[in-house]
Amino acid sequence: MIDAIAKLFRGAPDPGFDAIVDEQIALAALLVDAARQDDDYSDNERAAIDHIIAREHGLDEAAATALREKAEAAQAGSAGLFRFTHALKESTPFDERVGIIENLWEVVLADGARDHGEDNMVRRVCGLLGVPDRDSGLARQRVEARIQE
Repeated sequence: MIDAIAKLFRGAPDPGFDAIVDEQIALAALLVDAARQDDDYSDNERAAIDHIIAREHGLDEAAATALREKAEAAQAGSAGLFRFTHALKESTPFDERVGIIENLWEVVLADGARDHGEDNMVRRVCGLLGVPDRDSGLARQRVEARIQE
């Protein structure tokens, strides 16, 4: 970790930065990051991520799981959210970015609880994607309503 911080100050590029331009990996990595925020990466969260990946990208279960596993490695090797949000911001029209936030809320709420770390992570992603807090709140309410059905 100290080496990664030193590289940032020296201006050395993150070795995996250019490799993470694929929007599928970017979305999946953000979902994994959201799930890991509370230090309890549960099976429910993994299942939610696989479901979202399959739904968003038209993948079968095995392909969605394989993509999630690649995203887990990408997220674990990342120093932050920027490279993932940048890839999505470049590839996703503004009016569709709320869907990304809705997907994040779906993962955050998959374990039945929210914590400050998860809320903060979603708020940071909103800022990086240019999604207003109000839209994030409405997205969360839609997900909560679907869960209660």
